[in-house]
Amino acid sequence: MPVDLPAITPSIGSKIPVISLFSGAGGLDLAVERVADAPLLSPVVPSAGPFRVAVATDYSAQALDTLALNLPETATWPGDIRDTPTSELLRIGSLSEGDAALVVGGPPCTPFSKSGFWLAEKRESRDPNASLLEEYVRVIAQARPEAFVLENVQALTYKTHEKHFTQLLAALAELGYNPQWKTLLAADFGVPQLRKRVFIVGRRDGRAFHFPEPTHAGPSETTRTWDTSKVPHVTAEQAFAGLETTAEMGELVEGKYGELAAEVPGGQNYLWHTSRFGGRNEFEWRSRYWTFLLRLAPQKPSSTLQAQPGPYVGPFHWENLPNAEGELRARRLRVPELLRLMTFPDNFRLIGRRADVQRQLGNAVPLELGKAVLRALTLQLGYIDAETDSDDRLVRSTSDAVLIS
Repeated sequence: MPVDLPAITPSIGSKIPVISLFSGAGGLDLAVERVADAPLLSPVVPSAGPFRVAVATDYSAQALDTLALNLPETATWPGDIRDTPTSELLRIGSLSEGDAALVVGGPPCTPFSKSGFWLAEKRESRDPNASLLEEYVRVIAQARPEAFVLENVQALTYKTHEKHFTQLLAALAELGYNPQWKTLLAADFGVPQLRKRVFIVGRRDGRAFHFPEPTHAGPSETTRTWDTSKVPHVTAEQAFAGLETTAEMGELVEGKYGELAAEVPGGQNYLWHTSRFGGRNEFEWRSRYWTFLLRLAPQKPSSTLQAQPGPYVGPFHWENLPNAEGELRARRLRVPELLRLMTFPDNFRLIGRRADVQRQLGNAVPLELGKAVLRALTLQLGYIDAETDSDDRLVRSTSDAVLIS
């Protein structure tokens, strides 16, 4: 049986430590440290929130370099979690069992992503990396945080992965954490991206966590009616408002499908070039993945940003630019635009080449989505009070109204 541990009572002026697993570039970590901050586009500054990320670990040393660049007070540990004892993480973070308020993290989603469903091992849920869920549970069991937040792709909840998902919930429940889960749409929380992710949240005291109510609403791939009393989804055009960018090397879509990509209107994909639409009749209906030659629609949120897109996988920007020969070509999204679509601060810095940056951001948790879940948990744990939270929601509403005006 788990050992009962007292609730954490921070001393005045101190911040409560958090352990981050599968940290990547630090999207969820940034949400932890900025949980009490006003939303959207504010720079990376010291937060008045109650938490600090004491230790972060990830298999990718490069991603951790990015995290350290933006959260320099966080101790980082690059390495495979399967080879990293919990005691080592506690040592690096100067922690003991029960010290951490939270354990947060998103085990790599590759084993459960729809992107690789042509592989038999994924269709049959045999990917060996699925064991990383067990490592997450192991750290919870040995670190005994006051609560945890686990994030993953929606496909983790599909019937194909029912065994893994059921075992995960059962293991967390056996530890006394009473896990609650829900699939959330990032756009419903002010993120200009139609990105669905499942969150699992549990508390050491066994009380049920209550997920936050959406602040925004609008159409999506599966939604045709929505709550019009809420703030409309933030569009890609609104997200890019006031953003000044410069051309990036290799940003134009050239090669075999370069000319076809340039002819696709904003909001359309390769289906534009089938017999059913106004382009060339080059492709069979539904013969490619949805993101093939996909262009952003200015008046809608972006589709999910891909971590490892192929050369013709979007979303691409809706504007065309001339190449060296003067021929119009679609262009890829620039790094500052990717940051805006993830609701990361404009001054967030990333390590690596363009492909490395895309991978780090594509694998990250959008900041405002992470903050929404963590804010609800922080409120329910009593680390911010209802009055403070209400005041901040007023700031959120005002900020959003300015953004969409």
